Amino acid sequence: MTTFPLIRHEDANAVFAYRDGHAVSVGQFLGDVSQVAALLPDRRHILNLCADRYHFTVGFSAALLRQHVSLLPPNHTPDLIGQLIGQYPDLYCLTDTAIEHVELETVLYPQSAEINSDTPPIPAIPAEQVAALVFTSGSTGQPVPHRKYWGSLVKSALAEADRLSMAAYPGMVIVGTVPPQHMYGLESTVLMAMQGGLTLFAGRPFYPADVCAALASLPRPRGLVTTPVHLRALLAGMDEMPRVDFLLCATSLLPPQLAAEAEARFAAPLHEIYGCTEAGQVATRRAINEPEWRVFRDLVLREDQHGAWVKGGHVETEILLSDVIEIRDQQTFLLHGRSADLVNIAGKRTSLANLNYHLNSIEGVKDGVFVVPEEGNAVVARLVAFVVAPDLTNEALMKALRQRIDAAFLPRPLYFVESLPRNTTGKLPRAALDKLVSLAEKTE
Repeated sequence: MTTFPLIRHEDANAVFAYRDGHAVSVGQFLGDVSQVAALLPDRRHILNLCADRYHFTVGFSAALLRQHVSLLPPNHTPDLIGQLIGQYPDLYCLTDTAIEHVELETVLYPQSAEINSDTPPIPAIPAEQVAALVFTSGSTGQPVPHRKYWGSLVKSALAEADRLSMAAYPGMVIVGTVPPQHMYGLESTVLMAMQGGLTLFAGRPFYPADVCAALASLPRPRGLVTTPVHLRALLAGMDEMPRVDFLLCATSLLPPQLAAEAEARFAAPLHEIYGCTEAGQVATRRAINEPEWRVFRDLVLREDQHGAWVKGGHVETEILLSDVIEIRDQQTFLLHGRSADLVNIAGKRTSLANLNYHLNSIEGVKDGVFVVPEEGNAVVARLVAFVVAPDLTNEALMKALRQRIDAAFLPRPLYFVESLPRNTTGKLPRAALDKLVSLAEKTE
């Protein structure tokens, strides 16, 4: 039976995490995992709602020890959790904060750790053990679960650490603005730290000042894992940035001027990562000078009449990617947007991702999105757009769009809003967009 270690930190006295200004050693982490594992009930499925990233990681690891499967849905609304309870009757919850779902058996994360002079050994977890059920975001419909085995998660984390040259930054502290319950957050802020010998930052700072304060409080090397939405707000909200050694961005395409500004102000390279819930992380690129994406080592691309497929390495079963991809060779490709985002107007085709890219590239636009209104089975006849641009007029914005996109795809109408209903990872679920369109139409 093939096994992989829970973590790859060799020194029990090394720092595993920073939490509330204090260093947590590898030995303490292993002790906390053992303690929490003993508290978990005899059930099969766990909903880990710990807001603290260190607590989440301890809970995730404890569940592995008990052979429990972590459910990682795209949100924690009462409606979705109610659906999960119906689908997984043995579901229980681990949390470090109060929750309202009283019908769900709940285990509170212990407030104080037991002091044990003996450091538990690093557990070995079977590669074929199901570690998690990760759900799609719901951007195009209902969230769908995908099974993740411990072996594939480990291979993915090792491949990411290799691609991003993490060995050059031993013990790097990773600060994340994305939640660990999301696939991107799980892979790049939790698993890469566990398998790359890196260091967790327990918090999830949201506001620009909090992100900068968190980074400035930590020793170097230190890196930031974030999204384009968070990065844009960070650059707009702060005059000075703390030096970092590494920047990672995902969940939507990054405008090149935003990437260039981020690299200049943080004095660090910025990498984009591409992936999906079904396959996990697949490829990276250096946003400012690499239009092509390069897949991880051991991954191979192919295409047929259905689209682009990926297999190899941590992708054990061939996966059809849901994006429009132009394969250059088996290792590189260009990304043109989601297959479901393709629009055809007056015989002309483009993708919503491409339109959003150009909209958000306009100076003065803080956030924006194109939407195809729900019109039954009718052929798409119009697009609408919502934009956060308090210093721009409708005329100025439309003029800028005409210089960037074909007139057939100009939004009709264009709505100015104070903010967009993005979730914690910066995505816009389809249900939230439909509600936004409905409210806008009612106020016309």
